[in-house]
Order: sequence, then C-alpha cells, then structure tokens
Amino acid sequence: MTEARGSAGPNGATHARHAPGTPCRVSLMVHGLAATEEFYGALFGWEFEPGPRQLGPYVRALLNGREVAGIGQLPPDRHLPIAWTPYLASNDADLTAETVRLCGGTVGVGPLDAAEAGRLAICSDPSGAVFGIWQAAAHHGTAITGVPGTPAWNELLTFETVNVAKFYQSVFAYEEEPEVCADSDHVTLRIDGRPVADIHGVGNALPRDRGPHWMTYFDVADTDETLARIVELGGHVLRPAEDSAHGRVATVSDPEGARFSLIQTPR
Repeated sequence: MTEARGSAGPNGATHARHAPGTPCRVSLMVHGLAATEEFYGALFGWEFEPGPRQLGPYVRALLNGREVAGIGQLPPDRHLPIAWTPYLASNDADLTAETVRLCGGTVGVGPLDAAEAGRLAICSDPSGAVFGIWQAAAHHGTAITGVPGTPAWNELLTFETVNVAKFYQSVFAYEEEPEVCADSDHVTLRIDGRPVADIHGVGNALPRDRGPHWMTYFDVADTDETLARIVELGGHVLRPAEDSAHGRVATVSDPEGARFSLIQTPR
C-alpha cells in the first residue's frame, strides 16, 4: 500500500514520502468529533492531537505516536455522506486536480494548503466516488502500517471497472492488471509493479444509498473479536466475517454510518 518502508516487523512498517498515486492517508469527516474519537480510540487504541483546521475542527489519529488517519468535524449545515476517504499522493496537487477535471472528474474542494502539513484537494471520479489528493509537506500521511489499527488496503467499489480504471490510469499513470475470471470484474492498480489499490465492479450489488465509493480496510489482530467490540461500541456489522485469499475480512460501520472493512492477515 505504501512506497517507502523504513522497518517492518511487530512494530509495523514506517513510511517516508509516497510515490505519486499511492494511497498515502485516510480521512473521515463526521458530525460528532468527540464521540468519533471515543469510538476509534476504544476500537483501535488511537490517540489524538490537533491537526490543520482549514476545513474546520480536525485531529490527527496516532498509534504509538505515529499518524494513521485524520478525523474532522463537518459544519452543522453540511449534510454529506459520512465516509472514510483515501488520499492519493501527488507531487503537485494543483496539476493533479486539473488533470482530474480534464479526464472527466470533479474537484469539490481545493486545492488548498493544510497549514504546514501539505496541500490537498477533494475530488470525485466520473462515477461519483470521492477521493483526495495529497501533496505532502511536513506530514507525509500514514506513518505506520502492518500492525492492528492501521490502514491496510483501499478498494474502489463501482458499477464496472473499464471506464473508471481508464480515469485513474490517466490521472495517476497506474499500471493496470485485470483479473481474468468469468464472474469477476476486478482491476489491480500498480505502481512500479507493486499493487497499491484495486477497483471492483459489482454492478447492481452496490448499496443504493451509497453508489460508487472507496472502501478502506484496517488491519486487526482478530476479525471476530473486533466485530464483537464494534457492536459493543455502537457500530454495526454490515457483512459478517469470512475467509478470503488475503485474510479474514468483514465490513462494518461506525455509529455515524461510516463504512470500513477489517482484515486479519496471517502473521
């Protein structure tokens, strides 16, 4: 998922600057910031410190002192879907945002500076799925992965992959690897041969209340135990745990309705 690795093992992999196009951070905008901090702090062991406030009250989520995510508070009059949003790395947020427009996407916010942390834009692809652009300055984004409580993967759920994959390839120069399977519409996005994200066409199986959207997977030590904890904390299980080729996975939502997935990988 990430570009530069400093160390790997029981303490996770640490990361420096991310190659353009790599998912480099995840962010969540909610109405109840304090309650959301309490939920994710109890679930993943995150601690919080103030972050850039260009979009309103905002905190950086930390695990063992290293950044794993960001959470902000929506203005009371903004009735937007509550969703985790991946940010894709860019060396020039303004140029990438303009490329998004030229390729049929939409730029909803920015580009704008997030204090000294970096420069960002919030966009949507031609199918309507929302993603961010992040040009790092003081903060490169997610600083640790590979341990419970950290982002593990990002997947775009959409109607079909062909046209959407062309959009992302045009904007970020991904190498695409279609999955050859008669009953699966699936494309892996690669940078320098490394898989960094994927696109899954699910047709009419998309939730009617969401439409195309990016899904963030978080690493957990035990998927089943984490599901029980989520229910205790007021969240919901949307798709029960099941074994997959990559580990034991499940899909859930937090108390405000933000959907995310859990993955327990072999260690």
